[in-house]
Amino acid sequence: VQLQASGGGLVQPGGSPRLSCAASGNTFSFNVMGWYRQTPGNERELVATITSGGSTNVADYAVGRFAISRDNAKNTVYLQMYRLKPEDTGVYYCKHSDYSQRNEYWGQGTQVTVSS
Repeated sequence: VQLQASGGGLVQPGGSPRLSCAASGNTFSFNVMGWYRQTPGNERELVATITSGGSTNVADYAVGRFAISRDNAKNTVYLQMYRLKPEDTGVYYCKHSDYSQRNEYWGQGTQVTVSS
């Protein structure tokens, strides 16, 4: 499975970028796709996940500011981010896994820098 993320870069505070991650190859039919991030000095943490059936799990800090969605026909997951803050700066990683989340694949990460 290959995961190709896009949409990161330099964003002004208050900006609302959207990240995309397309999965290709031998993907799991029933799967979970998600976004995680690693901010400077911190461990990687969950942002949000979404199953192929559409169920979502969103980290408390992300509720109301980050929205996850997917297009199953394109094997693509999106992360719409709103009202970004400098502390949202970090590397955002995409993950594709089976429902148990014991078998997983990670994308290479996309840098999001929130700065004026």
